[in-house]
Amino acid sequence: MIIAVDFDGTICEHKYPKIGEERPFATEILRRLIAERYKVVLWTMRTGDLLEEAIKWCEERGVYFYAVNNENSNLFDEERTPGYSCKLNADIFIDDRNIGGLPDWPTIYRIIKENKSFEQIIRRRVREEFTEAKPPHPKWMFWKD
Repeated sequence: MIIAVDFDGTICEHKYPKIGEERPFATEILRRLIAERYKVVLWTMRTGDLLEEAIKWCEERGVYFYAVNNENSNLFDEERTPGYSCKLNADIFIDDRNIGGLPDWPTIYRIIKENKSFEQIIRRRVREEFTEAKPPHPKWMFWKD
């Protein structure tokens, strides 16, 4: 499975052209996915020195990508030209610009591992919370406490 991951706003906070703080658990989850043999691709609009800086930042945290979207590879359907990012052939895209926003990284990991949608994960979580919660007893039912 090929997983395309954006950099700014997804792996780290969006501070472009600078690199923001790491989003909680981002590199930990990425290292886990890579160790589990997923093909994780860096999918970013960064180019040149800014791209190299992002790659180095990830490598310093133990994240080594299968590919980067500036490479010539059969993963990319189009040639990259200045100011235009090539289209990537991936199974999953992880990006902070998703409709509905970016889930936290542990939830992203569950979505991938359990092969479920974000909606299915959230519905399950809500159902579990409602079944665990007990409604409060009215004050006049003092013997129930």
